[in-house]
Amino acid sequence: MTTPHRAVDRWLRENPRKVDAITGLAAWLFFGLGSTILAGTSHGIMPAVCVSLQLLPLIWRRTHPARSAAVVVFGCLLQVVFVPTFLGSQVAVIITVYGLAKYGKRWQSLAGLAAGFAGAVLATLRYTSPIAELTLQMALVNFVGLSLVVLVSWTFGDLARTRRLAFRALEDRATRLEVERQQERELAASDERGRIAREMHDIVAHSLSVIITQADGARYASEKDPEVARQTLGTISETGRKSLREMRRLLGVLRGDEQASTRPLPTLDDIPELLEATRTAGLEVGYEVTGTPRRELPPGAELTAYRAVQEALTNTIKHAGPAARADVLLEWTSTGLQLEVTDNGRGAAATQDNVGAQQGLVGMAERVALYDGRISTGPRPAGGFSASIFIPYTED
Repeated sequence: MTTPHRAVDRWLRENPRKVDAITGLAAWLFFGLGSTILAGTSHGIMPAVCVSLQLLPLIWRRTHPARSAAVVVFGCLLQVVFVPTFLGSQVAVIITVYGLAKYGKRWQSLAGLAAGFAGAVLATLRYTSPIAELTLQMALVNFVGLSLVVLVSWTFGDLARTRRLAFRALEDRATRLEVERQQERELAASDERGRIAREMHDIVAHSLSVIITQADGARYASEKDPEVARQTLGTISETGRKSLREMRRLLGVLRGDEQASTRPLPTLDDIPELLEATRTAGLEVGYEVTGTPRRELPPGAELTAYRAVQEALTNTIKHAGPAARADVLLEWTSTGLQLEVTDNGRGAAATQDNVGAQQGLVGMAERVALYDGRISTGPRPAGGFSASIFIPYTED
């Protein structure tokens, strides 16, 4: 529930121009008419002119503080010259000094303070009692009193200016933080989409390559040896089931399903199983491990190495041609893990021209880059294709 004073405060904050217009007109009606009546008609229209020049510019004290102050100063000078009596509209000086200190530039604020002191001097000289023995004493009292009023007005205005600038700085900082948070969310979403795309490509591309190769072999073998065809169809079935389980696991994670499979992600220990599945697809694969690991790689780095071997063998199956052979070398060095996957097929040109293969190589490079690794792929001088991946140890 909104209380009345909060509603009024909100309206005052949301309608500054209306507030200034009401303030200026109210001051002109109250102080201006009163001062004009007290001044009488002996001075003509000058009191009314001075009152209007001093009070009406207060309407623009927030939007145009310097111009408004200049008009007020001009009105005060006219009063000093043409009106020998003190006018109540001089309250405009206090409001103007405050407005310049709060809304004007720094030099305008200081200029307003200096003009206020100068006005105190002129008002003292103009309106001090002419009695000789009281002149000096009254002049000093008038000057000190007027100067204190000007100084207090300027001080409150400067404090309000500091508060306003601090509040604006906090608003700007909050806006920047919100923009940065939004950018971080977008970057995180982009990274997650990239990770999911790589996972799906690695799972689907490898499985489908094996299934297609086995299906072609089963079609030809069914005419001569039905038993071989049945074995091949069994391999296709098992590969399809594995791929489906992987896809369900990935989709379950995306849905946040608590019942999703929690089977561990592949590691380096699963590479022999991957090679065995690749051999059943008709590709001869050699495997060698050398060296001893100085320390363990993070699970994510091992998954990266596994997916890199999987992608390289998938490309070999798809592009190397018949009677091809691939060799996988896993070498532990003092600085990290070196992987070499080579083949003697004819897939170098096909891989360079194939969009799908390029996407797989790009995904492989992105995975390796996450762990400060490096990758090199390309045709071999003696024929075939080579993929070289290095993943360094993660130092604490």
